[in-house]
Amino acid sequence: MPIITLENVNKSFSSLKVLKDISFSLEKGEVLSIIGPSGSGKSTLLRCITNLEKIDSGTIKIGDDTLATTNEKEEVVYANKQTLARIRLRVGLVFQNFNLFPHFSVLRNITEAQMHVLKASKEEAAEIAYQLLKKMDLSSKAHSYPYQLSGGQQQRVSIARALALKPDVLCFDEPTSALDPELTGEILTVIKELAQENMTMMVVTHEMAFARDISKSVIFMDDGVIIEKGTPESIFNNSTNKRTAKFLSRFSN
Repeated sequence: MPIITLENVNKSFSSLKVLKDISFSLEKGEVLSIIGPSGSGKSTLLRCITNLEKIDSGTIKIGDDTLATTNEKEEVVYANKQTLARIRLRVGLVFQNFNLFPHFSVLRNITEAQMHVLKASKEEAAEIAYQLLKKMDLSSKAHSYPYQLSGGQQQRVSIARALALKPDVLCFDEPTSALDPELTGEILTVIKELAQENMTMMVVTHEMAFARDISKSVIFMDDGVIIEKGTPESIFNNSTNKRTAKFLSRFSN
C-alpha cells in the first residue's frame, strides 16, 4: 500500500487555481523529488499533504487513513480529530526557513514535541535528541540557541526535530533555498544519508543535480499541473515533453 496517495486534488487561492487535478502515489522507501519553476504549486502541494492548507476537491490518503475526500455533494470532508492526529505523526515537514523556536535551546527544540505529542518523558526525549544531534554532527550544540548557529546548522536541527517524531515519510520544502552554496552541500549530504537508510521522502527542490542523483522518481510541475512523472533517467536524460525539456535546458548535466 502506498504511504501517500493523491487523487484529482485541486486547490485555489481566490481566483488563482494553484493545483489542478493532481494525482500520484508515494511508495515506502521511495524518494520523490518535485521540480518545476517558482509558482508552479510545488510548496502548496506539500502544504496540502501535511494539512497546512485545505484542498478544494479530490482525495488525499496517508497509508490506510483518509486525510480528506470529496463526497457525493462535492464537499470536501476531512478526517476526525483522532485520525488527523495519527496522520500528523506519520508525515513530517522540514521548512525552507527552519522554523525553530528562537527562545528554546537546540535540545529543547527537539524534545518539546516528543514530550507533548508523543508523551515521552524528559529523559526519553533527551536521549533521542542527543542521538539525532550526533547523527547530524551537532553534539556540541545541544545547549546553543538558534541565533548562535549557521543556517546549515539550524536546518540540520530542524531535520532532527522532524525525525524525532519518527514519521513514516519526511517532506522537505526547498530545504536549501535559504542557504549559501557551501551550506547547501551540508543539507544535501544529510538528505542523501537518509535516502541510503531507506527513509521515505518527498523533496521540493531547485537543485537539479541533487534531484537526479537521489530520487527514485521525479515529478515536473508547471502552472499547477503535473507535466511529467518518471525515473530520473527518463526526466533528465530522455524527456520527450517540450515543457520539461525547456525547463531543464537551463541546467547543465
